[in-house]
Amino acid sequence: MKNTVDRRDFLQKSSLAVAGSLLLPQLGKSAIQNDAKVRLGFIGVGLRGRNHLHNTLAFPMVEVTCICDIDPQAITAAQKILREAGKKEAAVYGKNEHDFENMVKRDDLDGVVIATPWEWHVPMALATMKAGKYAGLEVSATVKLQESWDLVNTFEKTGAHCMLLENVCYRRDVMAVLNMVRSNLFGEITHLQCGYQHDLRGVKFNNGKQPYGGGVEFGANAFSEAKWRTQHSVDRNGDLYPTHGLGPVAEMININRGNQFLYLTSMASKGIGLHKYVVDKGGEKHPNAKVNFKLGDVVQTMIKCANGETILITHDTNSPRPYSLGFRVQGANGLWMDDGNQIYVENVSAKHDVWESDEAYMKKYDHAFWKQFEQEALGAGHGGMDYFVLRDFILSIQNKTTPPIDVYDAAAWSAISPLSEQSIAKGSTAVAIPDFTRGKWKTRKPIFALETT
Repeated sequence: MKNTVDRRDFLQKSSLAVAGSLLLPQLGKSAIQNDAKVRLGFIGVGLRGRNHLHNTLAFPMVEVTCICDIDPQAITAAQKILREAGKKEAAVYGKNEHDFENMVKRDDLDGVVIATPWEWHVPMALATMKAGKYAGLEVSATVKLQESWDLVNTFEKTGAHCMLLENVCYRRDVMAVLNMVRSNLFGEITHLQCGYQHDLRGVKFNNGKQPYGGGVEFGANAFSEAKWRTQHSVDRNGDLYPTHGLGPVAEMININRGNQFLYLTSMASKGIGLHKYVVDKGGEKHPNAKVNFKLGDVVQTMIKCANGETILITHDTNSPRPYSLGFRVQGANGLWMDDGNQIYVENVSAKHDVWESDEAYMKKYDHAFWKQFEQEALGAGHGGMDYFVLRDFILSIQNKTTPPIDVYDAAAWSAISPLSEQSIAKGSTAVAIPDFTRGKWKTRKPIFALETT
């Protein structure tokens, strides 16, 4: 009985402590009162790009001046979104694959949202930054290690910002757990787990006639992401998509702002899932049944951090399984896991060594962003996360400030992908993770999700 009473009292008191500690003097009131226009352009208005375009309609200060895509159907669909919202149609760029270079030079442009195949992310971001505009870059930012350095070097040369549009950092439960970590609920953090565990077989193959389903085609004859994404599974063996899981836990332990990744080691299982899918759907005589997919079905990467924490990342996209990002946040006093929505805090949880539901904790530690803007976020994608990531990008442009997920985050989080490939290719040996801040991580202070508006 005593533990139950202590737990209730603890939750009440700690929620007040969180409110006091996180509602910093820097309340962002200028962001609310500032009605200055933000002029955005979009490179890539496929499914993901149009989702971002639609979400801009929630922000009256945003004017969409131009869009770029080599697919005429995508351009038509994007213009329809603008027209139906009562907005002017945007100027169009799409004469060839490099017409974005002309678009970013426009004078009526403050920032560019980039939602294109991965291999185009860095060339498009670099062009945007060199033109003096903010780049909002979809995940993952980079494919090759040198591309991470290219982003950092271009920022340091031009001063033009790049924000990684990692929406999972804004997931409601993740932001609540961030509050728990910052209020020391779990004590000193020792270990974190995360990943991308998502059955993407229907995304990686498509018959070209319907979104995500039914076919076993990829490449030119496929639909949307299957045109390009599946080829990475043919050519690469590593964690192809690390940032959805890694980004949120990196914020919890202040990576690049008081902490740093040091090295990693990765291991991949055999890769049979995509071949099996082709055979099951298309038969053994289907041409794609002869394709050798290099990617292991389950790739696990362990990272060691400068402050002593370890992070385990799991990439699992080629097998039948329910969706999970596999979060686990563990410290000296307890831990939280999103699978099962479980939490245990020593001397606070009602029963010793017994999981409890995290529901009460989620309510008590709910982040101010969600409390204030829940209704505005309802119409956005991915349960509202997309509203918040786009909002922070827009406010960074409007207020001419460093984005909360900046170029150093984009570089470091995304570099895990090529570095995991290196480790696996070398027999799972440890591979050093570069310090993209060049030592500045020791003095930089956390900025993500500190403001209330």
